[in-house]
Amino acid sequence: MEGLRCYNFLSEGEFMLQLLTPTTTSPLALDISESSHMRIQRLINENPVVIFSRSTCYMCDVMKRLFYSIGVYPTVIELEEHEVNDLAAFYCGDGSVEEGVAPAVFIGGAFVGGLEKLVAIHLSGQLVSKLVEIGAL
Repeated sequence: MEGLRCYNFLSEGEFMLQLLTPTTTSPLALDISESSHMRIQRLINENPVVIFSRSTCYMCDVMKRLFYSIGVYPTVIELEEHEVNDLAAFYCGDGSVEEGVAPAVFIGGAFVGGLEKLVAIHLSGQLVSKLVEIGAL
């Protein structure tokens, strides 16, 4: 995860792209001494809603659009294929990469899951209240 691409959405259709490198001075800046695990944990803790995404993943786009439709503009971390292993190791615990590792969404610092789990939470009526609770909405 040497050069993460992070999108901070300001409003619908308007976003700021940052290439996160060891010299970036943003709150999302990478610290060279941080391990991948520490970086992922810090990004999750510092942002109310984080989506780890792949640029070519249609499910990732659907997840982003779901959040936009309810007025939440998450921090989106675009992963390259080789970076998926770090994310899988983080929340799977064993480093195995399963089909569908991205998208992965974290809300309020907690791992929610992929698109199916997010949609299930939304359809149950719990998503909006959870977003209000953490201050994202």
